[in-house]
Amino acid sequence: MTNYQGSCHCGAVTFSIATEITDLYRCDCSLCHMKNAVMTTVHEDRFTLLGGEDRLSEYNWNTGVARHFFCSTCGIYPFHKKRTSPDHYGINVNCLAGFDASSLPVRAAEGKTMTVKSAGARDAWSGPRET
Repeated sequence: MTNYQGSCHCGAVTFSIATEITDLYRCDCSLCHMKNAVMTTVHEDRFTLLGGEDRLSEYNWNTGVARHFFCSTCGIYPFHKKRTSPDHYGINVNCLAGFDASSLPVRAAEGKTMTVKSAGARDAWSGPRET
């Protein structure tokens, strides 16, 4: 198990994750598309917020299940609690010290059809898009 240290740009928000990063993805929902983050997923038991809880701003939209966190000082998005797996965090790997995001392929994650809660919207995520 590898321990990674992460932070926002200004260093006000710091966290660590304990995991082997084997999967990177970029979601195509409207929010993720605009922030263009490269993500990995970790169980909440492997995530520790080390500092800056008072600096975190939270953004919720649509169903309000996903909890997107941003540093209120520098605006960087380091992580979110996932809508599809509420006991997991999506981690912006570009915020991890010493992690080379070019070391793994980045898959496309389908989120576009989950961005709008409307009549007939599916109840569950269908899984990653095949590339």
